[in-house]
Amino acid sequence: MARPIARWGAALGFGALWWWAVLRLALVPDAGALEAGVAAGGWGLSLLPVHCVPKARAVGAVDPRRWVRAWRAGRAAATTTASPHHRSDAGSGPW
Repeated sequence: MARPIARWGAALGFGALWWWAVLRLALVPDAGALEAGVAAGGWGLSLLPVHCVPKARAVGAVDPRRWVRAWRAGRAAATTTASPHHRSDAGSGPW
């Protein structure tokens, strides 16, 4: 029982610290680097993909070797005799 309470306490404490930094940056004219660092760090942590699983365990994940085989097969079949694209500065037009 102590672990969930400690987690919630830590989450609430860090959340309060982050809000303090954000509100101080927004409302106090002499806010400095400490508040900016706390606010930016908390925002950066929110971008972490914490709900991701390794690709091997993901439901419906495709084996990476399948993509490699498809890429190689596509490159082998992509031999064409079409002319290459002209560069815009090559002067190929009458203008």
